[in-house]
Amino acid sequence: MKFKLFAGLLPVLITIAGICQAQNSDTLASKYNYRDAFGPFFYSKNGNEYRAADGQPGPKYWQNRADYQLAATLDDKTNQITGSELLTYTNNSPQKLGFLWMQLDQNLFKRDSRGTAIVPLSGSRNWGKGQVFDAGDKIKSVTVDGVSVKYLINDTRMQIFLPKDLQPNGGQVKVKIEYSFISPDYGSDRMGVVDTKNGKIFQVGQWYPRMCVYDDVMGWNTLPYTGPGEFYLEYGDFDLMITAPASHIVVASGELLNAKDVYTPEQLKRWDEAAQSEKTVMIRKAKEVTDPASRPAGKSMLTWHFKITNARDASWASSASFMEDAAKMDLPSGRKAMAISVYPVESAGDTAYGRSTEYAKRSIEMNSAKWFEYPYPNATVVAGITNGMEYPGIVFCGVKDKKKSLWAVNDHEFGHTWFPMIVGSNERLYGWMDEGFNTFLNTLTTADFNKGEYAPKKPTDMHRMGARLTDPNLLPILTEPANLPEKYTGTLLYFKPSTGLVLLREQILGPERFDRAFKTYIERWAYKHPTPDDFFRTIENVSGESLQWFWRGWFTNNWRLDVAVTDVKYVNDDPQQGSLITIQNLDKMAMPVTLEIKTKSGATSRLQLPVEIWERFSIRTFKYPSTEEIRSVTYDPDNVLPDYNPDNNVWKSK
Repeated sequence: MKFKLFAGLLPVLITIAGICQAQNSDTLASKYNYRDAFGPFFYSKNGNEYRAADGQPGPKYWQNRADYQLAATLDDKTNQITGSELLTYTNNSPQKLGFLWMQLDQNLFKRDSRGTAIVPLSGSRNWGKGQVFDAGDKIKSVTVDGVSVKYLINDTRMQIFLPKDLQPNGGQVKVKIEYSFISPDYGSDRMGVVDTKNGKIFQVGQWYPRMCVYDDVMGWNTLPYTGPGEFYLEYGDFDLMITAPASHIVVASGELLNAKDVYTPEQLKRWDEAAQSEKTVMIRKAKEVTDPASRPAGKSMLTWHFKITNARDASWASSASFMEDAAKMDLPSGRKAMAISVYPVESAGDTAYGRSTEYAKRSIEMNSAKWFEYPYPNATVVAGITNGMEYPGIVFCGVKDKKKSLWAVNDHEFGHTWFPMIVGSNERLYGWMDEGFNTFLNTLTTADFNKGEYAPKKPTDMHRMGARLTDPNLLPILTEPANLPEKYTGTLLYFKPSTGLVLLREQILGPERFDRAFKTYIERWAYKHPTPDDFFRTIENVSGESLQWFWRGWFTNNWRLDVAVTDVKYVNDDPQQGSLITIQNLDKMAMPVTLEIKTKSGATSRLQLPVEIWERFSIRTFKYPSTEEIRSVTYDPDNVLPDYNPDNNVWKSK
């Protein structure tokens, strides 16, 4: 029979449930405390002029700005990168600043770094794999407004002492730094060098001294880079001049400004074709990689000039081994951009990087249409040693990725365009606000891509998933990444927060309300620095729903869900007069309730109850208008809630 929805049964929830609970012989021991789940004061402070109570940036919200002119020269024999940086730093805060803090991320790979010290004997992905080399940033000089200044380096931070205070509300200072470093072969899975049969591939990240963020929450954010936690960066414009051997192809964040100087006439024609093409166009083919005619003649070194605006970082890659292809991306405003892939011949083919540009194009087009338009002129995929790392306009992926794994890494790394490239959260503290949110985006794009080509073949069993995601050994999602055992990183930074958003969208708010609230969050905090409170408040205010019980259970605590169907009785012992069904919440988490009720004749119906049934009770008895005997009552029949103990979810008549 067809399912019937008895939404109108809410008024018949029995108000004397307490009496029924006290007399029910099937009452089980419960950990549930409704005061913990639904108590007040989830938010520890009121909104203010910087961050409003409804989750928006306040009327006096501010953030500082960092604009960079960067030049680097690559020595592909020694793996050394020599650079110069001209930083224009703007202090928009209401405080004057007597010093600046900068990040020297390459110091992670020094033998005496804090990051090296925390690596367990079993090893780690967040390190340099034990490589012994002359690691770290070598600072040649630091000047401020043309004057040499004192600076102090401690691990991965550098403090620069200003000759005079930097004034508030728009004061500017220019910092010039000359430096060099040798690239690690494996740079904490975020950069590095890999050999191919036609030359080394350099994926270059964390390659220049970067400004620490000074904000209204913590002041200077100076947590060291130890590997597990990623980055928190200011926005600005980047002008990049990358000099590499002439045999190399160089790609980078942003738009290439001097294509005529670094590509052949034939390659420029192919670029023009790709800019108009929905299908992938080869720029440098496999057979051309070893052909000297595929590179401009007459010079040993070439300088590539790129520019990207309103970004929080910039990265690049270089290799003589690169094949290259591209296609047009269609964005909602009508603007066109380019999807680009570079990879060695070993990674070519229709089962591998031959489809990379297709994957990048569709992922970006889908997220742009649904959430917020992709802001950069290009989106470049680089195959190399890195298994997956995101930067504005460019991502690093693994040379061996194929088929579903290549789709997944492309989709995930470009999903980071929205978190944290557009919405600039503090990854060092709140990794789940970029990894988890992006993993959630991937659930939607994967379901849609190419009519579900790589979509899961069957729905997720949330009972099994709930047991894993609420394992008592886990820490809460709201744990600093560096404070997480590495074996829990995937669960707590990626899958559990993503699953929480899926629950919120599919089971609690519904897609329409959730999507509106989530999109509003992106729009409000685009190119700004939100905190968890700003996210929680925005979702509540836009959806019109108090969700503090959900934030408590899923994000700030590692609570579990266990609801049991404990009893079915008949009114006056007569099934035709209705049934009294009792359910009990046995653990700390609250969730809405769906019950499937089957009767003697085989009729099946469903009853949906809101989460508020748990606001004052751990046991609920309600009347169901049965007209015949009930054969079974099943809690969460579709396995969509994270109930870790399904053994007590079904009551059956004897």
